[in-house]
Formats: sequence, C-alpha cells, structure tokens
Amino acid sequence: MSLRLDGLTWSVAGRRIVDAVSARAPRGRLTGLLGPNGAGKSTLLRLVSGVLEADAGRAELDGVDLLRLGRRERARRVAFVEQEAPADVELTARDAVQLGRTPHSSAWSPTTEHDRAVVAASLAEAGAEAFADRSLPTLSGGERQRVHLARALAQEPELLLLDEPTNHLDVHAQLDLLALLHRLTARGVTAVAALHDLNLAASACDHVVLLDAGRVVAEGPVTDVLRPDVLEPVYQVRCHVLTHPTTGRPVLTFDPR
Repeated sequence: MSLRLDGLTWSVAGRRIVDAVSARAPRGRLTGLLGPNGAGKSTLLRLVSGVLEADAGRAELDGVDLLRLGRRERARRVAFVEQEAPADVELTARDAVQLGRTPHSSAWSPTTEHDRAVVAASLAEAGAEAFADRSLPTLSGGERQRVHLARALAQEPELLLLDEPTNHLDVHAQLDLLALLHRLTARGVTAVAALHDLNLAASACDHVVLLDAGRVVAEGPVTDVLRPDVLEPVYQVRCHVLTHPTTGRPVLTFDPR
C-alpha cells in the first residue's frame, strides 16, 4: 500500500512543527525519513499514526485517508514503533506483543489459536522469543525495542512506521532489523523509518524524504537525495560521497564547516 501525504500540518504554541508536508512512501518499499534534530520527523510519524491530530492535510494509504478513520480501523492498517515506549509496566514480553492483536478482536473476545500463532511468529521474526516470558522492566533497551517491533508485527499492518528503530541496537542487531524490514516490504508492507544515520539510510532505503524545519527539502531515490549539494545546506557540514566497494551504494563522510 503506497502512502501519500498532502499538505500535512501541525503547530504548537503558534509555531509550525510540520509545515504543509507533501510526500510519498512507495508500496512495498523502505522509505527513510531524514533530517537534523528538530526537523519534524517524529512529529510527522505521530500525525500519520494518529497519536497527534493534524491541523490540516491528508495521509492516504491507497486512497483511504487514515486521518479520517477511527482508532481501531486505523490500527488494523497502521502500526507505529515509537522511539521511547513505556517500559515500566509489569507485562511479560509475550503479553505486550499480544496487545498488537487488540484491533483485530472484538471486546471481551478470548484469545484465539490464530492470535497465539501470530504472536509467536512475531516474537520469532523480531528476535524476541528467547525472552518472551520475561517482564518488560527487566529487559535491556535493545530487547525492549525488539518486543515493541514484535507488537507492531502482531498488528499485521499494511503500513509500518518506525521512529529511530535502530536506537539501543548494536551493529549486528541493526543489520537484523534492516533484513527484517526488507522481508516485510517484499511481502508488500510499506515501511517508513525516521533515521539519524545517513549511512544506514544510504545502505538500506529504497526511497528517502529529507525534512528541515518541518518542510520537505528533497524526496526521491537515495542517489538523488544523498548528495553534497542537497545535504550540506541542511546539516551545515561538508559532505563527501563515496561508493561502497561491494554494494555500489553511497557511503557518506562529513567534515565540519
């Protein structure tokens, strides 16, 4: 399912944090949402997911405006993995992932065999099954990140939104996550990830959207956006683009101005 944003706007205390953003995330692709601190990346994801209510604009998933859907219907289509999710609740990892099935269940309905199968598969795919029966407060940051990802997978979303998903993850875990995202997009899921690491975006993303001060500066394939003339004015650094010897993808290095 392709995502199209049209004039999405959100302000606080008279200041526009997201300023008439129009952009797209192609179906079955990983789109990187890039930009410096304060660019509006996290806020934009919260608007699309419904955590925040937009002042204006549309967020259409295959022609359906997500902003006009009720919470349950939107949660059947969209899953959001936040950068810092609550971790002090006394739930096991398995129970936390089970919450991802809530949009697909009627009130007071018992957990079904299908629900249990989806939860087990989600824990396994996110690499969280080894600590499925431990409580959330006892998990490390990286382990909790895997649990929150598994909860999102259990929603069986058409659109997966992730805010800094590589936070707390070591290099091996980051590569595992990117491999998982590519498996999901190969199955037709549209994924949008806010990323700080431009080299991670260069190595993994199919499409990127660059924000600055709440506005779209550039959008398109990695090689069209991750260029010195585009990045240097936004990040206020000198940028050099090399080529990875194996993948042929861009590799970025930076000098302070």
